[in-house]
Amino acid sequence: MSLLQLTGVKASYGPVEALHGIDLHVDEGEVTVVLGANGAGKTTTIRSICQMVSTKGGIEFDGVSLEGKSTTDIARMGVAHVPQGRGTFADLSVEENLEVGAFRRKERNLRADYDFWYEIFPRLGERRAQLAGSLSGGEQQMLAVARAMMSKPTLLLLDEPSLGLAPIIVQDLFHRLQTIKKEQGVTMLVVEQNATLAFAIADRAYVLEAGEIALSGTSDELKNDDAVRRAYLGY
Repeated sequence: MSLLQLTGVKASYGPVEALHGIDLHVDEGEVTVVLGANGAGKTTTIRSICQMVSTKGGIEFDGVSLEGKSTTDIARMGVAHVPQGRGTFADLSVEENLEVGAFRRKERNLRADYDFWYEIFPRLGERRAQLAGSLSGGEQQMLAVARAMMSKPTLLLLDEPSLGLAPIIVQDLFHRLQTIKKEQGVTMLVVEQNATLAFAIADRAYVLEAGEIALSGTSDELKNDDAVRRAYLGY
């Protein structure tokens, strides 16, 4: 069953059209990856879902149209967004950032949730009282993911989670995303350039080129596609 459905979606920045009518779906419980080079429209796809850019076409989440809804409304519906560049609150501590992430929840006893994410990301537990702005890039990305998950979303959107991180940090982050998928059962849409790591966690993948879907299929189908292997996997 499709949790997220994009049909003929176009997106523009002023007069410049960045998406030219894309069709994409994310099934419940899946990890779906959107691959593409810089400028392909990957980030715009995420922003379209969150209604952060001018869009035309159909976008439905859990059977409900997102047309006309504010970004805050969409977050309250159960869509969490980890933007490119992490976007943590630099002047708040790690634990305060996690508390902010739970803004849509009614219960206020969050201790068990904090402890769960400190177990998933032990470095955050070690730095729980530290200001987010003083963390390393990898630690900030871990915090951004944990903060988003504090809202207990149905759908997690991740925009270039590997960007700017050292390879060993990226491998650890994607390993923990696999753990989150297994233990939390959250549906994910991941925009990514690192195809090797993306395919390792993905059920389905799309290749975006110049604002259009060039290829789509299961993770296994695309990672064995000659064009994808040459362009993204290097062999």
